[in-house]
Amino acid sequence: MLVAVCGTGTMGQGIAQVTASAGHTTRIFDAQKGRAEAAIVALRGTLDKLLAKGKITEDQRRHTLENLAAGTDAKETCRGADIVIEAIPEDMALKVALFSEVRDVLEPKALLATNTSSLSITELGAKIGAPDRVVGLHFFNPPPVMELVEVVRGLGTSEETLSRSLAFVAGLGKTPIVVRDVPGFATSRLGVILGAEAMRMLEMNVASAEDIDRGMELGYRHPMGPLKLTDLVGLDVRLAILDHLTREIGDQFRPPPILRAMVRAGKLGKKTGEGFYLWKDGVATPKR
Repeated sequence: MLVAVCGTGTMGQGIAQVTASAGHTTRIFDAQKGRAEAAIVALRGTLDKLLAKGKITEDQRRHTLENLAAGTDAKETCRGADIVIEAIPEDMALKVALFSEVRDVLEPKALLATNTSSLSITELGAKIGAPDRVVGLHFFNPPPVMELVEVVRGLGTSEETLSRSLAFVAGLGKTPIVVRDVPGFATSRLGVILGAEAMRMLEMNVASAEDIDRGMELGYRHPMGPLKLTDLVGLDVRLAILDHLTREIGDQFRPPPILRAMVRAGKLGKKTGEGFYLWKDGVATPKR
């Protein structure tokens, strides 16, 4: 299967690694010049580390890299693809523009998949004129590690598209859950509300960021606390989701002031080196 992944941020790179390692020819594209090529270099480094740790074999590393290629043009990257997975910023207009640009060069029954964590699958399908082939494939961060993929069905998503999407996800070695197209789907609504409450606790000096996270990790067996997870996802991404859910559902999702202030200050988490933690070489250190 030919897979095109559009967007080479943390999620796009991770999704490309997953599809390439599963044996799919995977082309990646980013609108920012040079980012797709840089993503290939970064993925090579990731695979080298996994090999050094004994997590993968040399053959697995080689085959994954052989399946990866960077494109410099959206149409050429997606030409002939059986599935396009977009992982670009959470902006409906950007997603509509991307799919509208590439849909005519895809295979006739190609799946149009979005990694959105909150935007409407139904609206996206209607705006690009292919509601039957549009589906949400919401991977979790980091995609190579996290087992779950949320498969989101819009009002127009066909049974065939849903069936093919579930088979595709299973073929990646992931476990899918099927969710109806409602704001925030299932997991984002639960995840961001927990993160927002942790931020409010931090504002009230209930405990330090490190101890709030440790409480959830040890007391509730979460693999990562809500504040460190927010750093990993990106404070700007969490803010966009909360703003969207506030408009769609109500004030229970209103972003805490600390989140908006940190985004304005450019403290976006791991990708900028500071969020609720300090980050260096991918390692988080509590603030003192």
